Amino acid sequence: MPATALTCRVCETQYPLDPIGVCTRCFGPLDPVYDRDEQRRTVTRESIAAGPPSLWRYAPLLPVEPPAEQRLPAGWTPLVRAPRLAEALGLGELWLKLDTANPTHSFKDRVVAVATAKAVEFGRTTIACSSTGNLANAVAARAAAEGLDAVVLCPADLEPEKLIATAIYGARIFAVDGNYDDCSRLTIELSFELDWAFVNVDLRSYYAEGSKTLGFEIAEQLGWTFPDAVVAPIASGAMFSKVHQGFSELRELGLVDGAQPRLIGAQAEGCSPVALAFAEGTKVAPVRPSTIARSLAIGNPADGELAVATAVASGGSIVAVDEDEIVENIALLAETTGVFGETAPGVTLGALREGPTTGSSCSSRATA
Repeated sequence: MPATALTCRVCETQYPLDPIGVCTRCFGPLDPVYDRDEQRRTVTRESIAAGPPSLWRYAPLLPVEPPAEQRLPAGWTPLVRAPRLAEALGLGELWLKLDTANPTHSFKDRVVAVATAKAVEFGRTTIACSSTGNLANAVAARAAAEGLDAVVLCPADLEPEKLIATAIYGARIFAVDGNYDDCSRLTIELSFELDWAFVNVDLRSYYAEGSKTLGFEIAEQLGWTFPDAVVAPIASGAMFSKVHQGFSELRELGLVDGAQPRLIGAQAEGCSPVALAFAEGTKVAPVRPSTIARSLAIGNPADGELAVATAVASGGSIVAVDEDEIVENIALLAETTGVFGETAPGVTLGALREGPTTGSSCSSRATA
């Protein structure tokens, strides 16, 4: 495993590869540090292609050893052309990254697979999270596959269908009288009291790295080339920024040449703190979510500032999509591609429709 330490994104203090949520000096987020020289010596296009048809083909680029027995494989999802949607939008070429092919039909299976592998390394027997639905399903299913206990904290008014999808795996579900941000604060408090592995708290440094595999796969599936632009939804901001990081790492390792894609972020207007900060050139300020895009309804996004920085660095943008357009976009996606997505890809398609993205790869969390 080429990861050597964790380092604070703000003050650069280094820590061992332990279950540490934030920097104890400045409370900044922690990111894994890798031995790039070792990666350059050992990681090639050929070595990756020889790996399994899952995200573990990129194990040398992740901060955890791959499981000896890879149960419920996640990742290596289809990247498909969408010619009819491209024509409807006036684009030359458009691709969809269909993470609906993951075990619980969202990209959360990627991040949970990585975090759980680390939890097992640490000897944890319970994995837990706060969630608006997709993460809850991924945690519950992963726990069932690995023989672990699962605990989920979610808003009490979450859609019943999402609760049923989580409960069927045997997870314990605690309904919190509040929104996602209230659930998140509670999990942070509990992480100091319990020996559960909170995948999006004390294991967040490892969990977030799983999103890089979206970028790795897009490049590999395009014949080791970059698209012109990638459009992705923003909730916490972690996935958006980690996709960009994945592209950067491939370029740094000499696996892909050329300019990196522009990153275009999408938020629903009823919960758009990152889009507002990007538009006004200000810090990300918390908001109270009021949107039908419940899976993106994080009013105080942990990686919001990094998402803004990612959009700026890549020459991209972050768009707030009108609430009334989201359902229309879901219908357009279905009618032109055969993909019936939830509200998050409806938001993503809204951002794609607002900006020029000729030759884009549209990375969305579609649910069939």
